[in-house]
Amino acid sequence: MAKRIGILTSSRADFGVYEPLLNALTQNNDIVFDIIAFGTHLSQVHGFTLNEILNQDYKVSYTIPSLLASDDEESVSTSFALTAQKFASFWAQYKNKWDLVLCLGDRYEMCAAVLAGVPMGIKFAHLYGGDRSMGAIDNVYRDTMTAASVMHFTSTEKCKQRVAMLTENSKHIKVIGILSLAKLKKLKLFSMETFKKDWNIDLKKPTILICFHTETINAEKNTEYVRVIGEVLAYFASDYQLVITMPNADTLGNLYRKEYLILRKKYPGKVFLVENFGNLAYYTCMKYAKLLIGNTSSGISEAPSFNTYFINVGDRQKGREFGENVINVPFKRKTLIEEINIALLKGEYKGENPYYKPGSIQTIIHEILNYEPL
Repeated sequence: MAKRIGILTSSRADFGVYEPLLNALTQNNDIVFDIIAFGTHLSQVHGFTLNEILNQDYKVSYTIPSLLASDDEESVSTSFALTAQKFASFWAQYKNKWDLVLCLGDRYEMCAAVLAGVPMGIKFAHLYGGDRSMGAIDNVYRDTMTAASVMHFTSTEKCKQRVAMLTENSKHIKVIGILSLAKLKKLKLFSMETFKKDWNIDLKKPTILICFHTETINAEKNTEYVRVIGEVLAYFASDYQLVITMPNADTLGNLYRKEYLILRKKYPGKVFLVENFGNLAYYTCMKYAKLLIGNTSSGISEAPSFNTYFINVGDRQKGREFGENVINVPFKRKTLIEEINIALLKGEYKGENPYYKPGSIQTIIHEILNYEPL
């Protein structure tokens, strides 16, 4: 009998990581899976990325809306509670449907969905426990999902050791690197011409890619951080084309949105705002950009594979394991400008990606097929 698994996806980010695995699962007759979509996938403000899943011919079995439009602290807490409430009913109805349910990452919506399933006895398999990101409260959500799960897939050996300490059990923990890297060697990026046609952005021009999210620890500092970002990006707008991806549904993310809108108005034709690139377009832009600036995990895990240096700003990713493409810089205007100018002179990054591990998809499939509950 085939194994039955559910796959929780709450955002464009986690779906992009899942994608190589989903492709492999569609070709495996021993595993049947259902995609359960919620969070920003169902938000018009964030690009309604459910369509991204459907456009790739994946069937979405269940959709569960629960996200509020506001992003202040109370709204985030309310969204957490509402997501847990919605999933309490969902798990009660379908608690015997799956042998395992995959959850990924460290977002609050994902954590709420998982916690709601614990009293129902749902067996969760968590991808990417054991990481550390000291500038965000994500550690709390990540570690909570680790504690709630019976199977674990980590990005590095150090993360595996942390998961073993958290769970006091070294069984069912496998190191898989970053899943999204599994497809990169076979990935056919867009040509510059196709990219320009689709996005009206000419990558033949000197381009900087920007991807910031709020720092959710000491959140009140984001007002100052946004000011610094605005000043630094304005400094480079005269000589570079700035392609900015809009932030996720984190606390106070609208502060960044408002600043970006001001920049675009001030520098028309130089500043481009993108709500949702999709993986292929995002990777294409990353490949041809002179530099990636921000505090996104993709700068750490994926940018090395595209030969791209990453200016990692602030503390959101503090505690993560970094490759040699990462340049850590505080939210200081003068220092940021200096380090960005130095990085722009480096050209392409030629080093290794410490997050690449061959055979990751096969490892996950093997573990799922051989899992037997205690």
